[in-house]
Amino acid sequence: MATTTKKYKSVMLIDDNEIDNLINQKMIEAANISEHIFTYSGAKSAIKFLKNMERIAGIAPVVIPEIIFLDIDMPLMDGFQFLDQFDKLSAETKNLCRIVMLTSSINPQDVNKSKDYTYVKKYINKPLTQESLKNLNV
Repeated sequence: MATTTKKYKSVMLIDDNEIDNLINQKMIEAANISEHIFTYSGAKSAIKFLKNMERIAGIAPVVIPEIIFLDIDMPLMDGFQFLDQFDKLSAETKNLCRIVMLTSSINPQDVNKSKDYTYVKKYINKPLTQESLKNLNV
């Protein structure tokens, strides 16, 4: 049986809603686009993970997710606060990651604000679908 090459080594889901995380994780698994899926229910712990990975020499390209699916409306640290912290990470990390806003917000202000961040490549409404994953191209 031929094994298909995955599109990405790893992706990350950041959403305070565990059910959304589970649904989106299942969608990514079904689409078979990534070898690893890191799931975080808080933006603070996700930033901490990225910072820790930067400190380990040579591991960043292997572990840092190529795609980060980021919710906007979260307690403690929202998606935009995450983006502000992400901006302080190393150039290598920022070059490796592409961020997709994955949110239930249809607020035009959120859509426009996300365009201010160069790392945000796409804005998708929840939940992920096979169609949205197939057309990801970020």
